[in-house]
Amino acid sequence: MQQNSKKEFPGFVGVGGVRHERLAVILAGGDGSRLKSLTRAITGDERPKQFCPIINSRTLLDATRERVALGIAPENIFFSLTQKHEDFYSRPLWSVHRSRLVVQPENCGTAPAILYSLMRLTKVSPDAMVAFFPSDHYFSDDEGFMTHVDFAFDTVRMNPESVVLLGIEAEKPETAYGWIEPVQCLFGEVPKSVSRVSRFWEKPTYNVAQKLMAKGCLWNSFVMIGKVRTFLDMFARQLPDMYRMFSASEKLFGTHQEAAVVRSIYSWVNQTNFSSEVLENESAHLLVMRVGDVGWSDLGEPQRVLGTLTNLGIQPAWMHSIAA
Repeated sequence: MQQNSKKEFPGFVGVGGVRHERLAVILAGGDGSRLKSLTRAITGDERPKQFCPIINSRTLLDATRERVALGIAPENIFFSLTQKHEDFYSRPLWSVHRSRLVVQPENCGTAPAILYSLMRLTKVSPDAMVAFFPSDHYFSDDEGFMTHVDFAFDTVRMNPESVVLLGIEAEKPETAYGWIEPVQCLFGEVPKSVSRVSRFWEKPTYNVAQKLMAKGCLWNSFVMIGKVRTFLDMFARQLPDMYRMFSASEKLFGTHQEAAVVRSIYSWVNQTNFSSEVLENESAHLLVMRVGDVGWSDLGEPQRVLGTLTNLGIQPAWMHSIAA
């Protein structure tokens, strides 16, 4: 992977034992079911979208990894993965230390993926701040986006009991995205302004989306930054049974018993969505930052992928097979 120049932040060290101040987790364990027909056309196999070169010659995972490395030291980036995808991630992540691969025995949704990652991070630096990044996003301005992430880290340092969500300024009344409604404040529509969260709106109707856009509500990017302990406290309040299962086994993480213990935990875990089961019930501990002019798209659905490619003026070879 080509290394990008990036600013240096205080408190960074490698996996060798010194504590970190800023960590990142790239969420790359999903199955990409909604994009399966398109990814089959691109690769000819069943690999999820994050391991596909959809926009250009880079896979979405590679693009996310390079983007995150603009603001967070590469040795402080962790990857949430799923065991059955090993054939697809083993080559691109061959140089990543095993301690930074958080491999789930199966995909049970975003909540256990995030909680398992947090438990692993407590072994590295329990007092650190961490940013979570989905691996299926496109940005036309990676550097501009990462300046928002940098500012969000600074915000968390000043508000350690809060998690900062990055909300994208809406360009249209999109019905397939989740929306965040900020609490109205004096500087609420200024770029990089930070507001309390009033409520979430998940995939609203078109009429509701129009009203949300008129009110200055934001698309939920699912990029979020907070202290490791703050995230864990949210799990303890909202998903106490899941939290207790992971917490009781924490001392075995990083040992040869970890894989067996995690398989046992996942055998009891149901599909659980972090947004609906945790975030939507934690508004009092959430802030949202306004993010604009970064050219964001969530590549979760075929029409959104095709729309993004059309806007960029890109027509990869696989598009002809889709048209046929």
